[in-house]
Amino acid sequence: MINKNDQVVINIEDIGVDGEGIGKYEGYTLFVNNTAIGDKALVKVMKAGKTYGYARLMEIIEPSPCRVEPVCPIADKCGGCQIMHMDYKSQLEYKEKKVRSCLERIGGFGDIPMEPICGMDNPYYYRNKSQYPVGRNKDGKVIIGFYAGRTHSIIDTEHCFIGAENNIPIIRFLRSFIEKYHIEPYNEKEHTGLLRHILIRTGFKSGEIMVCLVINGDDMPHKDELVDGLVQIPGMKSICLNINKSRTNVILGDDIKKVWGETYITDYIGPIKYRISPLSFFQVNPVQTEKLYNIAMDYAGLSGNETVWDLYCGIGTISLFMAKNAQKVYGVEIVPEAVEDAKENARLNGITNAEFIAGAAEEVLPGKYAEEKIKADVIVVDPPRKGCDQSFLDTILSIAPKKIVYVSCDPATLARDLKYLCGKGYELKRVRPVDQFCHSVHVETVCLMSKK
Repeated sequence: MINKNDQVVINIEDIGVDGEGIGKYEGYTLFVNNTAIGDKALVKVMKAGKTYGYARLMEIIEPSPCRVEPVCPIADKCGGCQIMHMDYKSQLEYKEKKVRSCLERIGGFGDIPMEPICGMDNPYYYRNKSQYPVGRNKDGKVIIGFYAGRTHSIIDTEHCFIGAENNIPIIRFLRSFIEKYHIEPYNEKEHTGLLRHILIRTGFKSGEIMVCLVINGDDMPHKDELVDGLVQIPGMKSICLNINKSRTNVILGDDIKKVWGETYITDYIGPIKYRISPLSFFQVNPVQTEKLYNIAMDYAGLSGNETVWDLYCGIGTISLFMAKNAQKVYGVEIVPEAVEDAKENARLNGITNAEFIAGAAEEVLPGKYAEEKIKADVIVVDPPRKGCDQSFLDTILSIAPKKIVYVSCDPATLARDLKYLCGKGYELKRVRPVDQFCHSVHVETVCLMSKK
């Protein structure tokens, strides 16, 4: 019997869905973070159940052939890069296996038409959006960084190896500004203090930069000094405040106040230009997003005569990408502000064959079909992590498009939804994972289903 605080030596034989290594000691399964398949490790049991437990890595006795030294010195503490200790080839293999395993285990698929995962040439400094919590450590020192895994403890850093490189001088300046002008960081437990988070967005093609300070108040003191410092950063276009006085873990509030410049930046995915505000959902890896959308376009197989419905369209990213090869694109999104952004993005690009509608897809789609006899040759869905509700999937089935292109950020809910659709008259034709989030356990997947 194994007990809490026992130290044992195990061989890591597999990797779990959250990136944790899996090994056995005398038949008892242990999950251990920061380990890789092939590691022989000394671990300390932290939590012991009847059939499995969780352990902390104490020492690597024999390293796995795929183990590397992370370039980031805080990778083992920060919650952002769970598998940076694995070489990139092994990361891609893990993610491809994760998608395949979910489709087999949850979806019940046998002969999966899986295509090779689409990785990055350079898997560093790829994120166009970073959110830094601000606080104080136990000694009262200002700390800015990222949360440790599954906690709200801030790991202090100004150099993130997956964030945009221009974040480094911005955080360096803001740290000195906070200390010089005694800007009080937010205390989550007490709901006191002013500065909660620092949001930085970067246009990788446009070079434009936004800094948005999330505050527990109505205004920020010393705004002139704030602006004077930030405008020294090349590319600065937007400095604004986001008001969030709620006692919540949600980072952003609804109210945006301009401090300097605009309340948005612009950037491109392929040839399409997008306007991005602090509240806009925009894919965080623009290099891979262009590949992702090109795969989705290839799967849709548009000839120029099709009517495409993009459900969960957000600010119109996929809709506008598809519009160049379709006769007509309809985008549906439940957030009205996102729909207004989508309309503005269509105008920015001179795209006239895309129409955006605010509302729930399961209400909008049947209404348009009944009232205007608008059919759907292709339906594209890019839902949040929880996937699609059954009523939503039933709506798609009632419209009966020839093709469904499903873009997913969670293989488990993807497999569940594909199982439902393929049990109701569709066939899984193509699957391709895309590594949008290098060094993390997350993976995007594009799937094509055709009507039988």
